[in-house]
Amino acid sequence: MTRFLLVTALISYTICYTQGQSLCMTPSGQSGVCILLTNCSPLLEVLKNKNRNDADVKLLRDSLCGYSSNNAPMVCCPNMNSEGDQKCFTPEAQEGTCVDIYKCPTIVKLLSPPLSAENLQFVRNSRCENPNVQNSVCCGPGPTTVTAPNRVCIPTAAPPDPRTECCGLDSSSGNKIFGGNATAIDQYPWLTIIEYKGVKDEKIKLLCGGALISGKYVLTAAHCVLGPVLRIAEPKNVRLGDYNIHNDGQDCVEVEGGGMDCTEGALVVPIEKITPHQGYDPNSPLRRHDIALLRLQTMAPYSDFIRPICLPTSDIANSEPKPSLHAAGWGAVSDMQSSSSVKLHVDLPFLTQSECQPSYNVAKRKVELWNGQICAGGQKGKDSCKGDSGGPLMSDNGRLYDIVGIVSFGPTPCGMENVPGVYTKVYEYLPWIRSKIKP
Repeated sequence: MTRFLLVTALISYTICYTQGQSLCMTPSGQSGVCILLTNCSPLLEVLKNKNRNDADVKLLRDSLCGYSSNNAPMVCCPNMNSEGDQKCFTPEAQEGTCVDIYKCPTIVKLLSPPLSAENLQFVRNSRCENPNVQNSVCCGPGPTTVTAPNRVCIPTAAPPDPRTECCGLDSSSGNKIFGGNATAIDQYPWLTIIEYKGVKDEKIKLLCGGALISGKYVLTAAHCVLGPVLRIAEPKNVRLGDYNIHNDGQDCVEVEGGGMDCTEGALVVPIEKITPHQGYDPNSPLRRHDIALLRLQTMAPYSDFIRPICLPTSDIANSEPKPSLHAAGWGAVSDMQSSSSVKLHVDLPFLTQSECQPSYNVAKRKVELWNGQICAGGQKGKDSCKGDSGGPLMSDNGRLYDIVGIVSFGPTPCGMENVPGVYTKVYEYLPWIRSKIKP
């Protein structure tokens, strides 16, 4: 991060030029150069096509980037050297291309002095991972203003922009019960369970949790899809919208004032693709990069019982005062019980790394923590536990929830006093997430 900010600080507020050609961004978010239309073969072919449609006309119009001294049209022509560019999503859920920060006019413009805190945060959250580029950003449309939340939420593969309130919002309002107790039936609608098929008996096993972050993707832990777990079972499906995992069909609970509130029944969606972080080593005691993405075969619906949680927009380590966090899932309520029938949740205090590290300096659980991990808990009897692996550690601003961590590992037995649990820090992996998610 420090190196990234040093690079951005050195960027000129004017758009870079290469060989006299202005760098630009195509309508699809690909890096390009502003040249004469007659010199851009891809767009020239579109112009010459006698059967071009409305989409072709729009492409030509949106590609216009100026006029020459002879008043000839100039277009943003896709860079022929950008074949290695990777698609990604911007912080506002727009498609872009993961390119060198110097080659993104949108980001360069945002860094023009005077540099606002909002623009700097957008640049930070635009980071992506491209193995061919050292300092890369997801280059797409710049930040926009949202005057009111979007009341029509259409699921897409992209994690929603939190300002639209199409993520992180549950319907439970005042029905929350904290302290390791059952949740409201419609609380935390992004909670998911991974269904595994047993290697020997082929029975369905529920071994890990996860969190829906878009219509197509679930965020979980890498240890839920790699390593020892695969000797027991293989991940096959994701279960959405469940409450009582031991009940088939609709789940119903009594609500305040009388009557019943019922789910629509769990939705089971096959996993299309599993993407663990490339740096995760299941044999390493450090347990770093414990994060994975599950791409769903079909688009998840948006309802009171199924909807995504927001990705974080800032670093929780910089929050003042220290936030109270929440863990939820169907994990064991004690080491004597394998799992809970219904969703449970618990409040957990956030601990800084300096506060947490001493608990992991002892011989039987010696682990050197790093900036890709955060700690929460350390109170007797209150912890995420077995079966919660891969599930979310959440923060809320009074209205919306962010996923700030992923359950990674902790003490045995669960809920030991002064021994917090360790979670993968989601904010540090935003570049990886935005680079791996595809339309």
